Amino acid sequence: MLPIRDINPTRARPFLTWALIAACVLVYFALQPAAGSAEEVEFLYERAAIACEITTGDPLDRAEIIEGVCRDGPSSPIFPDKNVWLSVGVSMFLHGGLLHLLFNMWSLWIFGNNVEEAFGPVGYLLLYGASGVAATAGFVWANPDTTVPLVGASGAIAGIMGAYLVLFPRHLVLTLVVFWIVGVPAVFFLGLWFVSQFFLSGDAGAIAWEAHVAGFLFGMLVTLPFRRRLLGNTLQPYPPVSARAGSR
Repeated sequence: MLPIRDINPTRARPFLTWALIAACVLVYFALQPAAGSAEEVEFLYERAAIACEITTGDPLDRAEIIEGVCRDGPSSPIFPDKNVWLSVGVSMFLHGGLLHLLFNMWSLWIFGNNVEEAFGPVGYLLLYGASGVAATAGFVWANPDTTVPLVGASGAIAGIMGAYLVLFPRHLVLTLVVFWIVGVPAVFFLGLWFVSQFFLSGDAGAIAWEAHVAGFLFGMLVTLPFRRRLLGNTLQPYPPVSARAGSR
């Protein structure tokens, strides 16, 4: 299922969502080397979050990168000036390819504006950043020894999607299903997306599904206690179709 848009109007323009999308696009096209190139590999190892580095607190050395084995002990880092903790934030603006970037930005475009209106710019930015950190923490907890760079805004956006599920479960997401566009309740669409992440485990390889799950759950849990207050900042959800029809 491919989401097209949601039926959930807002009163305010989502300037922060636009800014986040613009920042990710700018970084990908202006700063990241060409996808798949040797320069990109070096760029990501120098700047992106890596679970082994977060586990040990030290940048990788050459042997760890070549052998793919995480070691905790004295070493000679290949990028000694790398800030391991800052890389967690940097990774949220890096992407592994054009499709990775497009799918992430499309999801943020669909779900971000309503969550931004509910939380306000400051709260929304905090939710986005904290969801990204929580997603990275979940990935590192599940894969503490991996030496592969973790990139993408997926974890942060998953947090936004989790918040959307709590706030607007009955709103429809217009979705392309094979050849038809149908309105799917957000609770079903996002719930199915969440469950599908567990099918990406095992041999999925390049997909950090643990980060998606952790970010999504974090977004839900943070939003749930403040749902009523947050909805007060938005246009109230539409009643179900059946309720509108019955009121005639």
